[in-house]
Parts: sequence; structure tokens; C-alpha cells
Amino acid sequence: MAVVATEEEGAARRLWIRSRKEATFAAYTPFVVCLASGVLELDVFRHYVAQDVHFLRAFAQAYEMAGDCADDDDDKAALSMLRKAILDELKMHDSVVDEWGVDLSKETTPNSATVKYTEFLLATAAGKVGGGKGPVMIVTPFEKTKIAAYTVGAMTPCMRLYAFLGKEIMDALQTVESSHPFKKWIDTYSSKSFEASVLQIEDLLDKLSVTLTGEELKLIERLYRQAMNLEIDFFLAQPITQPTVLPLKKLHDPTKSRFVIFSDFDLTCTIIDSSAILAEIAILTAPKSDQIGPQDAIPQRSSAALRDSWNALSSQYTEEYEECIESILPSEKATKFDYDGLRKALDQLSHFEKRANSRVIESEVLKGLSIDDIKRAGELLNLQDGCADFFRKIVNELNVDVHVLSYCWCGDLIRSAFSSGGLSALNIHSNEFKYEESISTGEIVSVMESPIDKATAFKEILESSSGDDCKKLSVYIGDSVGDLLCLLEADVGIVIGSSSSLRRVGEQFGVSFVPLLSGLVKKQKELVESDKSPIWSGLSGVLYTVSSWTEVHAFILGS
Repeated sequence: MAVVATEEEGAARRLWIRSRKEATFAAYTPFVVCLASGVLELDVFRHYVAQDVHFLRAFAQAYEMAGDCADDDDDKAALSMLRKAILDELKMHDSVVDEWGVDLSKETTPNSATVKYTEFLLATAAGKVGGGKGPVMIVTPFEKTKIAAYTVGAMTPCMRLYAFLGKEIMDALQTVESSHPFKKWIDTYSSKSFEASVLQIEDLLDKLSVTLTGEELKLIERLYRQAMNLEIDFFLAQPITQPTVLPLKKLHDPTKSRFVIFSDFDLTCTIIDSSAILAEIAILTAPKSDQIGPQDAIPQRSSAALRDSWNALSSQYTEEYEECIESILPSEKATKFDYDGLRKALDQLSHFEKRANSRVIESEVLKGLSIDDIKRAGELLNLQDGCADFFRKIVNELNVDVHVLSYCWCGDLIRSAFSSGGLSALNIHSNEFKYEESISTGEIVSVMESPIDKATAFKEILESSSGDDCKKLSVYIGDSVGDLLCLLEADVGIVIGSSSSLRRVGEQFGVSFVPLLSGLVKKQKELVESDKSPIWSGLSGVLYTVSSWTEVHAFILGS
């Protein structure tokens, strides 16, 4: 789930939160995953170290230049301490240089990505601050006091990013064995001492930002984001030639294979459940109690009565759903993945879901909805951050089929939600309202009401998507128990969010839930050690978890 910055927080914290998407892309670069797995080619690591030396030297010079511009003794002292930490980091690189036999005399030429960042940083420290249409030279003594703030703003994201990557790698590995070839690098950037340096520069950025105007703060944000993107370009520029497990799109050869993406809709793509949206439309468009008179030819229910009915249905569903989940769980946790047992259990859940839908139809809560109101609601529906962007790129860049499988009662709502974002090419598989003259009768055309329905549709779509001789690579993205069968049958099943019921049911039947980045690090090591292409296959009993669509995007499409 995305973290939202508040105005009460310091500038550094706000800027970092707004840049978490870019940081995630950095973590999902082939360089970082290969390094974390310990199988990064040594020549690539040597090249990286040599390039990073240029980075660090530029950092040390920028700290010195910023210190000359600062007019506060405490700020000067802080910048001096940060410069000393950089010099200590260079000493760590010296030991790596000796350990790995890096010959800096042969690798002294910085590559284009290194040059872009170091030139950007030193230009900022010199007062040539990029803002608006182009660089502006700061020359007056008063303006020069702000250079320290701008320079720190251009350096902070790189420090925070390295600490973030160190922590992400440690989380992915759980523990770094002494035999890990890049243990020293990982230990350095995941250490408390490096985190202390990061906090120090962030505190300094907060302090230097206090007296800045709104426009000057916007300039710092531009510098911060530019630095973050240049750092990602630096990782992407490392000359990796070995096979890597990401981005997944590399496995897609349109002439030899078929790449199919599946996704759930409610709470996977959306922020709120579609059933609540449809109920709210019915409630808001119904007349109030005092507007219904005896002269009305057609019996109508007031908005208050509809809300009471909907609340009662929702409460009953929640209570009985929990009871149903309890009833389908085996008394003991499976010692190995038990797909057949899970399918039988979810067959019972399917009967429950259909009975719940029947109650909604019988209540007539959703009777009388206008198709125009439904479509307008779809156009205004907020999707999860990054969801629409991912689908746009996967369709436009790879020409991949995308199928949305949903329990939603109204396919028109889904189509409207996606078409308003330019995604009319997506294939929607869901239930549909029955209409009479564009007004809902309250009944549905049943297409997909249960986990079994979804699994059946998933198989049928794959079977019809290409010939038997064509290889298929399927990815399913979902968030709930209803998605479990599809998630497990897909070659790659990705769980987005943190549904406790999904995990509980899955784990009871032997399903393993692995953070996606951890899974990729493990697979990268297996790929290199087995010397063959990675084989993604369904029914492995392993599902990969993510907290955002950014991770999905970074894994499948790359940075």
C-alpha cells in the first residue's frame, strides 16, 4: 500500500515518499538482483566499482563546495562530517579494488550515465541550478547561501536509495552468508553507520529547506527527482550480458510464444469494491422518504430503506463468509502443496458466493440503476496507483492480450473504468446486469460468480489464445481467496495487497507466499548455477507477493 506524505513531515521525508516508485524500479534492475543473488559477473562488479569511484569523488567535491556556500557553522560542520563519511566509503572501495583486482588505471573513463550524474551534481554545487527552462547561474551572496540547500537536495536521494537497496537486499536474503561474494558491499549499505549518515543528510536538508519559498522548494524537488532518475540510469548502464530473470518481457518472443496477462478487478485494480459503488449509485439516485407519495404509479423504495437493506446484506455476507472460510479449512496444515484439496474446498466457497448473489438479486437493491449512471461512475473510479499505466504499456509496447476476470455484477462499470483511461482493448470477463430500456432489472447474467468459474475461464482463455504447439507464458495478478486457483495455475502468480484470508487459506493447503524480490533473487541464482533459462510453471505451490503495481511493472516490463 502506498505511503502518503503529510505536510507536517520534513522535506526529506516528503521527497522520499514521493520517490518510492523510482526506488522500487532501482531495486528491480538486473544489476541489483544479480548482485543480491551473488552471481553478478565479476567483470561487471569491477566496472561498477570503478564507476562508483567517480561518483564518490564528485560527492566529496560537492560537499566541499556546498560547505563553502553555507553561512551557518553547524551546517558547515555537518557537511564536513558527511564529506568525511564519503572519504571513508572511498576507503571501502579501495579494499574492494584490492580484493577484486580492479585496475583503475584501465577503467578511469566514466561512462555516459556516470558523467550525466556527476556533471549534474557539480553544476548544482557551482550554482548552475536547473529549473524552469534551463540552468540559472546563482551569483549574488544572498543567493549563494541557498546553493548548499540545492546541492544537498541533489545528493540526499542517492544516499537514501543506497540505504533502501541495502535493506531490501538484506530482507530478500534474510541473512548474508560469509561466502557471499558481495557481502562487504551489502553490509556497508545496510549498516547502522550508513543509515546514520543518511539521516544526517536528511536532517540537514530539512533544516536548509525551512527558510525557502514555495518555488525554491519545488526546485529542490525537481533536483531530488532528477538525481533519483540519474541514479537508476547508472544501475541500468552497468554492462550486464549474463541471462537474467527480469524483466519478464524478455521471454516473450511473439513468433514462438504467447504471453497472456490476467488480472482480477475489485481491490486488485481498484481502491474500493465495485459492489459498494453500485449500491451507492442505487442509494444516491433513489428518492428520499418524503419525496415518495401515494400518487407514484411505480412502487419505489427510499434511499434510507435501500441503505438499510444494503447494510444488512453486507453484514450478513461478511459474517457468513468468515464462517464459510472456517468450515473449508482442514484441521491440520498440509505438509506439501495440496491443489486438489484446495479446489474441493473452494468449490464449497463457490456455492456460498452464488447464494449470496441470489440474496442481492432477491432484495432488488440494485434494481433501477441507469446504465448512464453506471458508466459515469466507472469513468470516475480511481484505480490503484500504477495499474492503468502498466496495462497501457503492456498492451501498446508488447501487444499482449490482457484479460480481466471479475466477480463484478456489472461489466459496463469495468469497461467504463478502463476505457476512460484509454484501455478499451482489455478483455473483460464478468457478470452483466440485465436491462430494460437502459435500466437495471436488478438481475444479472451469470458469467463469473466463484473461484471455480474463474479457474474455468482462465483455462478456456489459455486454450483458445493460441495453437497447441505455441508456448504460453501466463501471469495472473489477484488479491483474494477467489483468485487462488488462477494464481496457482498461472506460470507466475502475483498477489497484490495483504489479504489475511487469502494467506490463511493458501498456507493451510501448503501454498508458499514469497516476496517477489526475494523470489527473483533466488531464481537468479538458480538460473546461473543451472546454466539454463528460467522455467516459470504453474501449480508449483509458490505465489509471489507485492505491495504495489510498481513492483509488477518493474518485474514484467523493467525500469
